[in-house]
Amino acid sequence: MKIPQALFRYRDGLIVAILLLGFWAPLDRMGGQHPSSTWLVLSGLLAQHHLLPIEDASIAVTTLATLLALAAAILRTWGAAYLGSGVAKATALHGERIVADGPYRYMRNPLYLGVELHVLALTILMPPGGAVFVLVAIPLLLAVLIHAEEQYLAAEKGESYRAYTRQVPRILPRLFPRIASGGASPRWGQALLGEMYMWGVALTYAALGYRYNALLLAQGVVIFYGVSLVVRAFSPKP
Repeated sequence: MKIPQALFRYRDGLIVAILLLGFWAPLDRMGGQHPSSTWLVLSGLLAQHHLLPIEDASIAVTTLATLLALAAAILRTWGAAYLGSGVAKATALHGERIVADGPYRYMRNPLYLGVELHVLALTILMPPGGAVFVLVAIPLLLAVLIHAEEQYLAAEKGESYRAYTRQVPRILPRLFPRIASGGASPRWGQALLGEMYMWGVALTYAALGYRYNALLLAQGVVIFYGVSLVVRAFSPKP
């Protein structure tokens, strides 16, 4: 368990490192040429295969990425409202209680699903090789993190947690929950503040996506990430 726990402690840094490698994409830069973004490549493929005109293809890719970013922000905020932003971003595993409200009635890991959706939105800004690397590395990391958390919670909560896992799927949500609400009240204010970065990226895509400028959107991502770090530094710890 020591290695998974270490991965959990530094999970945010590892995710950022993987994303940075995706944006840098050293293999795409071999030969000294500046690589195209996945955004342009996907739009070109749709037009090349006569699925959409190039203008409509660009709009379709942009719209999909924006919807993914928005879905990630909503899901992360929904989960954090019930779990607590402090616990969601904690560097240590918490097993004081089993949360069975909000999205946790439909899936066990809404926060990680939100991360995956967010990463999918970011990959359009990366070179294709970097996007492929990220789309392999991030799910592998999340799988290890989920396994570590499940082992920890099973050890802490025993049969009550195992019963929960039998009713609630790990990552792909049920359309209808099988467990009753635990009656917890969501804390939307702290959740919105804690997920400021996710909302910032979604708003950046929505406001600036029409300019089809990957560098401009990447700058917005960096700005909101920096703002979120400042907010997190002054937020109360769990």
